[in-house]
Amino acid sequence: MIVQEARIATELPGRMILKLCKHFRHKVPAEFDEHIGRVDFQPGLCIFTAEAEAKTLHIRIEGADEKEIGRMHYVLEDHIQRFMRDRSMALPWLTITTPG
Repeated sequence: MIVQEARIATELPGRMILKLCKHFRHKVPAEFDEHIGRVDFQPGLCIFTAEAEAKTLHIRIEGADEKEIGRMHYVLEDHIQRFMRDRSMALPWLTITTPG
């Protein structure tokens, strides 16, 4: 299992969770409120957490291998860039756990 996390600055992290999860639930299972969101991308799991005081969106992804993690990176970065209207933004992924 590979676990990675990223944090991005946003004025309204709870609103970003709602927008992302409402969008993703059209294709994959998603549960959410304005504080936390859980999306099962099928290749892996994504958990969003709003850190309102810090104006930060915390993103945690879990996947079995680099291929699954790579697919989630692509989907998340594409959607977050579009929703935040910043195509140059890259998510600063930090690996927490790797296989082995």
